[in-house]
Amino acid sequence: MGMKPTFYHALALILTLSLLACSSLTQPEQTPLSLATAPETESTPTPSATIQWFPATNTPTALVTFQPSPTPNTLPGLGNQTFSDSFTSPADWTLAKSAGDGSNSIIVERNRLTLAINFSPATLASLRRDLLLTNFYAEISVSVNRCAGSDAYGMLFRAAGDFDSYRYILNCKGETRLERMRGGVVYPLSEWVLSGDAPPGAPSEVRLGVWASGAELRLFLNGRYQFRVIDPVFSSGTLGVFANSDNPFGMNISFNSLTVREVVYVSPTPSATASKTPPASRTPRP
Repeated sequence: MGMKPTFYHALALILTLSLLACSSLTQPEQTPLSLATAPETESTPTPSATIQWFPATNTPTALVTFQPSPTPNTLPGLGNQTFSDSFTSPADWTLAKSAGDGSNSIIVERNRLTLAINFSPATLASLRRDLLLTNFYAEISVSVNRCAGSDAYGMLFRAAGDFDSYRYILNCKGETRLERMRGGVVYPLSEWVLSGDAPPGAPSEVRLGVWASGAELRLFLNGRYQFRVIDPVFSSGTLGVFANSDNPFGMNISFNSLTVREVVYVSPTPSATASKTPPASRTPRP
């Protein structure tokens, strides 16, 4: 026979249920292990490369622009033609005659003045009569018909006579220089300069040019500038030609087409340039 529930049994049951209820309230809710997951960590997305549709280009460095310097004018102050000679009259040139005789001769014929040295050593020179120049540019064409070695020829300018003048001289080795002849004594004003415009022998042709303004003298061959010299000794005079030969075969040089133009120019005051002055020598008289 079963026991009937008593008051005490009911009370015990109520207390048990109360304890269970309290226990469930004080314990934190447990998540089953099988359902537990690691807390999510917020990850930073990796940025993708930005496409540059119009990439910047390097700006080119600006080039420095240099203004070209003007080409030096080697013939400043050049004016009109004031004189010319086509070599038609022997009377216009000292010691000249109209035909040669086989000796050493100065001949004016067929629009040429020819210095013929058939017996060397010898020097021949001839000056233009009735001509006085101060500042000018003179040109004369030369035909080298026979010459060799140290044979020399050229133009005389600002000449006061046969033995007082400047001499623009070329030799038959292709060299050139400027000399001052005073009283028959030659004073070289420059060293010998080898020039591609100076013919190294015969037959050949060349055009001599002399530009003179005050004490400044500029020398040209075939219209090309060669060098300049500062010398104040002779300020005016006439023009002339000369030839000198010491080789046994003699020498033959012809000149033609002499022209002169005026020069209106004041040279700057030149500064003296130290240089070794070659020794003077005496020119043999013709």
